[in-house]
Amino acid sequence: MARPSSQGDDNDGQKAAEAEERNLKRKCIDYHAPAVIDLESRLYRKACRTSHVRDAPFLQPHSSYIPLLGLPIMDAASPPASMAYLTYMAHVTRAKNSQPVMSLSWTPGGRRLLTGNQEGEFTLWDGINFSFELIMSAHDNSFRCMAWSHNNNYLLTSDAGGNIKYWSPSIAPVQSIDTHNGQPIHGLTCSPSDTKFASCGDDATVRVWDWATRTEERVLEGHGWDVKAVAWHPRSSVICSGSKDNLVKLWDPRSGSNLSTLYGHKNTVTKVAWNDNGNWLLTASRDQLVKVYDKYWGNK
Repeated sequence: MARPSSQGDDNDGQKAAEAEERNLKRKCIDYHAPAVIDLESRLYRKACRTSHVRDAPFLQPHSSYIPLLGLPIMDAASPPASMAYLTYMAHVTRAKNSQPVMSLSWTPGGRRLLTGNQEGEFTLWDGINFSFELIMSAHDNSFRCMAWSHNNNYLLTSDAGGNIKYWSPSIAPVQSIDTHNGQPIHGLTCSPSDTKFASCGDDATVRVWDWATRTEERVLEGHGWDVKAVAWHPRSSVICSGSKDNLVKLWDPRSGSNLSTLYGHKNTVTKVAWNDNGNWLLTASRDQLVKVYDKYWGNK
């Protein structure tokens, strides 16, 4: 029997070694993985919240920024915080009476959801699985607005008949006020100290109230049509209101004078809101525009 040559054995062994090297699974590290970027950022970024915001990269909607994309939670305090939000629908549920929902609010702590319907009824929902818990009569007319005090000790509600009610956190009635000449009340807002609150309605006025005595202190007149939105400045004695006359007005609640008028919209102003430090004012209108104003300069 012929014995194979040593040269043939060497060639076969070399080919086998090359095949094994090609099939070898090499360990590698993807330095662009979000988890690795998150770990690296923890080492080199300061623990201070303000420094974290200042040192965070500004991500732009372009493919060249993909290597800088980290975990959603690491960007929660960064300027592009929208990456940390999920926008899918979590649950759908129906009330027993199937009435239109006019207003809603989370209870303090977020354990339950409170809704007000067109029949003037409160509906209480479980905040975890959104199951029905309780329904009770609250107003004689349709709900229009809900607003919690800053200390979460009271809830204010209003209806389409010009009625404002105080409620405790356990949804027990405390006080009832009839005002705005029986017209619908579209907005409620509390002062930073919770000693005052303001309301606005279809009688074209904004009214300032004392929280403890439940008495009216000021009537702010100047709008030419229904007032649809009101917001108290988070740190100052300034009230902003938006109306069906397309105007946004700033008021001094102490003197009742009009501080400024903004003419930026061409249709009904439906919502006004301040940011947390009160330097920026956000307005929304039926002209399909949302505008941001600088409080100090009035620039958009």
